[in-house]
Amino acid sequence: MNFPALVLFDLDGTLLDSAPDFVATIAVLRSRRGEPPMMPAALRPHVSKGARAMIAAAFPALDEAAREVLVQPFLDAYRQELGRHGAPFEGVEALLAAIEDAGSRWGIVTNKPEALARALMPLLGWEKRCAVLVGGDTLPVRKPDPQPLLHAARAQGLGAADCAYVGDDERDIVAARAAGMPSIAALWGYRLDSDDPLAWQASAVAETPRDLLDAGAWPRP
Repeated sequence: MNFPALVLFDLDGTLLDSAPDFVATIAVLRSRRGEPPMMPAALRPHVSKGARAMIAAAFPALDEAAREVLVQPFLDAYRQELGRHGAPFEGVEALLAAIEDAGSRWGIVTNKPEALARALMPLLGWEKRCAVLVGGDTLPVRKPDPQPLLHAARAQGLGAADCAYVGDDERDIVAARAAGMPSIAALWGYRLDSDDPLAWQASAVAETPRDLLDAGAWPRP
């Protein structure tokens, strides 16, 4: 058995342990308000939920309108911290190399703004290796809508059944299921205590990236 023709990954919490970058970003925002840095363990579970979820965790006393005002300052601060502290999860580089060595391709479908995701690629040495990258603003819709996944597949001349999607958040699996694409729930990623990956109905689950080095571990349509 071989890897799927195209393996698509979520970025934050799946390929990249980017929580340290976001901890530094939140520290900038909190310092402007005279508050100490947030403990990494308190922010980490919220990373895959996006900027607004991280802001809510960092500033629980603010109402929704006040938190919304912080979204652009958050993004501005994050641009300065981008790629400075995080790194691929252990085993990710070996997995990407195995996919490439088998003649398959890999790409990224993330809800992170496309420009920020693309800015990370040369910092990771992935700019020429990543076959396709779809960001949260590439299309008018984002995950859990299936269109970003289908768009990535079409860009490589493939159908959903020729691909697989790996993600650490429920919306990743919902998007894959709606796209008719086999999916893997990445248990090494970021989750709230209330999240139950087994309830997401992924095609398969994986404890670590190294569990996916065996092509036979990948779900088939």
